[in-house]
Amino acid sequence: MTAPKNPSCVIIDNNEIDVYLIEHMVGLIGTLELVASFTDAQAGLRFLQAHPAVDLVLLDVDMPGLSGLELVRQLPVPHPAIIIITTHRDFAVDAFDLHITDYLLKPVELGRFSEAIRLMTQRHRLAALPNHPPLPLAAKSAAPSNPPAPLPEMTLAADGSHDLFVKINNRLVRLNFNDVLYIEAMSTYSVLVTAKQKYIVHLTLKSIAERLPFAHFRRVHRSYMVNTHLIDSIEDNVLTLAGHEVPLAKSYQDELLQSLRSL
Repeated sequence: MTAPKNPSCVIIDNNEIDVYLIEHMVGLIGTLELVASFTDAQAGLRFLQAHPAVDLVLLDVDMPGLSGLELVRQLPVPHPAIIIITTHRDFAVDAFDLHITDYLLKPVELGRFSEAIRLMTQRHRLAALPNHPPLPLAAKSAAPSNPPAPLPEMTLAADGSHDLFVKINNRLVRLNFNDVLYIEAMSTYSVLVTAKQKYIVHLTLKSIAERLPFAHFRRVHRSYMVNTHLIDSIEDNVLTLAGHEVPLAKSYQDELLQSLRSL
């Protein structure tokens, strides 16, 4: 018998960084097939109406033009499984009235997200096997006797370059840190921003600051580190790097200016 395929999912959240974070967690878990992501709720609704076979929607609530709950109300019944991911506690009662699967508060811890997806995936696979008796929720497959060692979140390349290997979606990706403009804290994650791309790693900014071996990366705010080699200008407590603006906190200003004078 062919094993059931992974459930398909769609992400709808008007915050681009939150979309990146959810995509990253989906990749880490590895039990979902991400088919589309939207920062526009209307576009997400049109996609779901055109693709009724989607199994799961990871959905924000407070979005301009069309709220997450309004979107659910416009979906055909029965609608896909819905997991709300939001900063707002107040919509939980209304959301569960719409028969959602779970309600998660931002910032979402990976463990809480993983558990919500595990239960949803389990129900999905049981539903695909109508003659199979339900398994108890606590049932787990036996763990391998010699599981592979986990990949490090970040490690220095061995060739003396400015490259680091960072774990992205459960694989190590080589990244030249000379290309990184700045690093932004996002709860227990950090976003590495280059001129062309953003990379999300499961490390706090504090942890990255302690591990980075490059002196030209400096904290400029409790939520930001910057590549001082790529600063274009400093004005009114704002740093500009390749068109990106990063706040400069007063508590870090003197240290940054001193480091720039020593370059």
